[in-house]
Amino acid sequence: MFSSFMINTWIAGTAIALVAALVGYFVVIRHSAFAAHALPLGAFPGAAAANLLGVNPFVGLLVFVGMGVLLLRQLARIGRRDVGTGLLLVLFLGVGALFLSMTSEYAPEVFSLLFGEMLGVSDADLWPIMVISALVTVVMITIFRPLLLDSSFPDLAALQGISAARMDLIFLSLLALVTASALPVVGAFLVFTLLVGPPAAAQSLSIHPLRSLLLAVIFAESSIWSAIALSYWTNWPIGFFVGMLGAGLFALARSYRHWSQRQRPVVQVSGL
Repeated sequence: MFSSFMINTWIAGTAIALVAALVGYFVVIRHSAFAAHALPLGAFPGAAAANLLGVNPFVGLLVFVGMGVLLLRQLARIGRRDVGTGLLLVLFLGVGALFLSMTSEYAPEVFSLLFGEMLGVSDADLWPIMVISALVTVVMITIFRPLLLDSSFPDLAALQGISAARMDLIFLSLLALVTASALPVVGAFLVFTLLVGPPAAAQSLSIHPLRSLLLAVIFAESSIWSAIALSYWTNWPIGFFVGMLGAGLFALARSYRHWSQRQRPVVQVSGL
């Protein structure tokens, strides 16, 4: 499990879990889970196009997630955000299917792009993942307070001169970068599980921003480490374990919250 050929997977998984937790915290409080599902599938045709052209997959990933952000914002302006996200999802799925039909490596490439590949992280893939993760972490630390204010109290943020449009663009761009870095490891279908499951579980346990964010990082790292180990032992897709662990964490957190609320003593005030 800790052999030399697994080192890149452990490093990449750790970096991806960190940035997924940071960005995923805002995915949950901004109610953007649908966008977190659509953008990974926007990266899917980019990776397929890169494979078809024989170029580095990250080139295709970054190009198509960038297009996804621009299209998502444009479609949201002319209609409801959820409708625009759904149209983007359908568009990129169709384009991805077209690109995959043009390659001779259809079956293995579909499996790798959609569900992740534990041993698919080469040195060429690792460096872009690390650079993107470092960039996303620095930007998140820089804009944490204004993005938190815009996400929680948009009217107050506007009064303080924080542009909602700018914050939305930055947030979607960070989400796209995390998607591009996570796709080779987790896969297009289950990237959003890592973005939503651990942060949602953390916010079920604590409403304090920093405490909740720390819990989200702990849950995300635990999920990806456990998923890598289980995938190694069973030879099952790593994305499957990420999805199951993310859903399980949220279910346990909600159950604990419900149980703790029931255990609180009820104070009755009788009239004089």
